Amino acid sequence: MKCSLRFLLLISLALMTPLTHAGSWQNNQSLGGFNRVHIYTPDSESPVGDGRSLLIVLHGCTQSIDAYLTANLEEAAEAHGMVVAVPDAMNKAGFSCWSYWQGSKSRSAGDYKNLISLATALRTDSSYSIDDSQVYIAGLSSGAAFANTTACLAPDIFAGMGVSAGPSIGTSSSGAIGSCEYANVAQRCQQYAGSYSGDLTTQIASIAHGDADTTVDQCYNRQNAEGMASVYNVGELTGSTTIGNGARTAQEYLWQNGRVSMLWLNGVDHAWSGGQGASGSYINGSGINYAMYLGDYFANNNARVNRNNAPVISDVGLSANNGQITVSGQVSDADGSVDTVFVQLRDDADNIYQYETQAINNNMFTLTSTVLPDALYFVKISATDNEGATSPTVSDSVRIGPAPPDTPPQLRNIQVVVSGQCAVIEGEVVDVNQNAIAVDAAFSTGTVSAEISGTLLSASACELPGGQQSVTITARDATDLTSEEVLTFTVDAGVTATLDAHITAGRLNYTNYANCYLEYNSSAFKLNEVTASGAQCQWQDDDNSCAGPVQACSGSGSGSGGSDSDGDNDACATYTTANYYHKVAGRAYSTGYYYSPDYFATGSDEALSGSTWGTSTLFSIDGESWASGSCP
Repeated sequence: MKCSLRFLLLISLALMTPLTHAGSWQNNQSLGGFNRVHIYTPDSESPVGDGRSLLIVLHGCTQSIDAYLTANLEEAAEAHGMVVAVPDAMNKAGFSCWSYWQGSKSRSAGDYKNLISLATALRTDSSYSIDDSQVYIAGLSSGAAFANTTACLAPDIFAGMGVSAGPSIGTSSSGAIGSCEYANVAQRCQQYAGSYSGDLTTQIASIAHGDADTTVDQCYNRQNAEGMASVYNVGELTGSTTIGNGARTAQEYLWQNGRVSMLWLNGVDHAWSGGQGASGSYINGSGINYAMYLGDYFANNNARVNRNNAPVISDVGLSANNGQITVSGQVSDADGSVDTVFVQLRDDADNIYQYETQAINNNMFTLTSTVLPDALYFVKISATDNEGATSPTVSDSVRIGPAPPDTPPQLRNIQVVVSGQCAVIEGEVVDVNQNAIAVDAAFSTGTVSAEISGTLLSASACELPGGQQSVTITARDATDLTSEEVLTFTVDAGVTATLDAHITAGRLNYTNYANCYLEYNSSAFKLNEVTASGAQCQWQDDDNSCAGPVQACSGSGSGSGGSDSDGDNDACATYTTANYYHKVAGRAYSTGYYYSPDYFATGSDEALSGSTWGTSTLFSIDGESWASGSCP
């Protein structure tokens, strides 16, 4: 088997070469809702796809995340171009366990929300260069069950999971250290996925258990593997393969298309299998390096990863003569051939002209437009190869005719997207004189310079105070001509404090003390004020598992999630703009066909009218699923 042979090769190389790591750890980072995260960034990139992969590893009960600093995770990270993040659970239960048996199984609840936020923060940070299609999660014991649950809740984010010595999802806390509990893993996983269940069709899972484990019942290994195989609708292949070498081996069982693997880690007790030299609390050095195995298994079997390199466009030149625009440049494809080069011209009045050519000689192309009116034209160039991969778009601008008198830059389609205490300004700046030099966004916390790419602009600010506020966006050109636009928005800041502080402030009382203490202990957590009825409110956490008494509203304007007396839903948001900008903001997605892209609302999958510059109105109650129309 390709996977097993490659794993043997990697293990052999690791034994033959010194254990040096070019990358580095960033320890005790505060990120994604977690106070402590250890992050290892390798110098290498993933052998497949674009950039690096990401593996989030969840600790077991009583286990410190520091133990994973000596678990040989660096070897796997360097071998597979894999960023590794090890977060310390915020909402621990029992013996500092991930609380997989407690609370709501929801994308917006507790540490499930935090893990999704952590994955999002890392994959959207360009310094890590993470491929969105290569985001994985794994864990040990309670961390394994929590990783399995999280991957089922968010299969759109997590392309694969690694479940090591974990009880089945949905089982009780006593099932982890007692006798085996039966669990319908497939049914529970599909229920957790809900509207995201379609993404389970391309997810993969590795299930592992030490054959010397006497803590968590070994029955869960096959129950979890067969359960995930049922989710993915794949059958088990006959036989098994011994992987590793010497005394460090494992028995590998596979299901169709590599969708599920099951390992028996030979000689490993209830611990993370770290391979030769690994040590630490619940870290075992007697078996194979399971992180190394995961890196190889994920790279070989990920069905989402793009294994075809897209064309690359370079050395673009633009010229305008006799009312025509000529575009030329180089285009190449490392693993195939270039099929077509596309050019879109858009003038400053949003008129669009599109052209294509298949005349590519010695990696060179030249394309000349028809005769066009005098105007400033924004040029976008892309290419597709023989397998349908599309290159990154190259953008530029060129003018036909004389420049107009100095005119202030124009701000177009400006909108604000609020997430927690952060606000992001998006839109476009168009300057017919081509001399715009800056766009600033003045928030209540200070002024931010926008990032500008072509004509698109983006500016953000976080830690904004709660309540209604405004932001002034100002565009300025080289002649000091300006234009501005003012947007208003509302931030729900909630209140973050310890349990005792919430009680002292009157947001909680001792009626629900036990539930709140089991979930948060002495850690700080956020409460939002939610309208209960009339002028009565209640403070509650994200999943309402920790809530205070129904009482008079504070009147601070920070309430959320309820309804005012006029019946309007305060949580609903409506945006009217071009389909393209809905896509940029994540409210819609496109099939990507160059001339006539079909656009669909994210979540509801409703088809939007028109093409790229068609205008649609979308609304959302939860900020994740969008539908046509305005807020009800």
